[in-house]
Amino acid sequence: MATKYERAKKKGGGYYTGVYYYESKTRPRLHGHPDRCFVISYKVDGKKRWEKIGWESEGYTPQIATEIRAERLRALRHGEEVKTSRELRAEKRKTNRTLEEIKKAYFSSNRGQSIKGRRTDLNRWDKHLKPLVGTKRVSELSPFDIERIKKAMADKKPATIANALELLRRIINFGVKHGLCSSLKFTIELPKKDNEVTEYLTEDEARRLVEVLDSWPSQDVARMVKLAMLTGMRRGEIFKLKIEDVDFTLGLITLVDPKGGRTEHLPMSGPVRELLKGQITWVKERYPETQFVFPGRGGGQRVDCSAVERIKEAAGLPKSFRPFHGLRHHFAVTLASSGNFTLDMIGELLTHKDTKVTRRYAKFLPEAKKKAAEEAARLISENVDSSSTGKVVTLKLRKASP
Repeated sequence: MATKYERAKKKGGGYYTGVYYYESKTRPRLHGHPDRCFVISYKVDGKKRWEKIGWESEGYTPQIATEIRAERLRALRHGEEVKTSRELRAEKRKTNRTLEEIKKAYFSSNRGQSIKGRRTDLNRWDKHLKPLVGTKRVSELSPFDIERIKKAMADKKPATIANALELLRRIINFGVKHGLCSSLKFTIELPKKDNEVTEYLTEDEARRLVEVLDSWPSQDVARMVKLAMLTGMRRGEIFKLKIEDVDFTLGLITLVDPKGGRTEHLPMSGPVRELLKGQITWVKERYPETQFVFPGRGGGQRVDCSAVERIKEAAGLPKSFRPFHGLRHHFAVTLASSGNFTLDMIGELLTHKDTKVTRRYAKFLPEAKKKAAEEAARLISENVDSSSTGKVVTLKLRKASP
């Protein structure tokens, strides 16, 4: 140690007890001499410990080093655990991780592995968030950083910006819960999603689609698209559907681990029953070992279906129409437009957990609203006097004065 460390001298003569320093050969010179790093020494359980305190250029002095050494000795006398500055910094880093580190922990967790939009969220992080805040710690974030993200995404739709910021908020909440960072000192305001689109087909488009499906070479794919059209099932729900989830006796389709998380049951209509019977018969002949109704390659779970884009093109559907997502909307719009289904019933068939999601279809209920208005007028106009004769009294409206 003598060749590396020099004892720190006092101005009036003598040395600081247990305080040393060494000079840097690479750091800029300070006050005409090399920059000095102060080190303290003390014994823990009979063993000598050396602890780096800091550089003179950072404001550290022999007096400060002496005070820190005195704190360590007081802690030892009281039987307390003594941690070095390096250990304290390491502990602080563990509870003050960068957002990139927290993001990795989040997506490696059980929650992060099972989220439905995992791939989309990862793309959002890499494209919109990582370049601006990936290396930052939560304690360093400010409202200005959020504004930077919004500005960088100014050409995106409000819903896209909101989804990116919601992901950032979700990652931070995960970090706080698991002791990886401190709480955010401000609230992340999400822009309002005012670009909600409800896709549906015209009668002519729906007719062309059915014609294409009826003549499509791969009828297993055609049946899959027809199932989405007849039930409003999500793409992932169709891909995960197993043969054991189809109960022809009770006429039910069981959705295991759907988007809402809770197992749901859909009633099976006549056309859907025949469709599924034909598909399962085909599957058992083609892939006798598979457990999926619409398997992918080799009989495993399907993860994609590129054929739907070719079907969309063959049917002359709009380029913006998203086949599975759009057919789910088309299912709901068709029910709402008929006037025979309430929003609650439509929400049940779509397995919505939040009625706010179903409210978007209220604008497609003109006939149902008209019928309700007529019925309301009839009930109000016909007032039954049950206290006397039970005679129906017609409510007469006064004409407006000229």
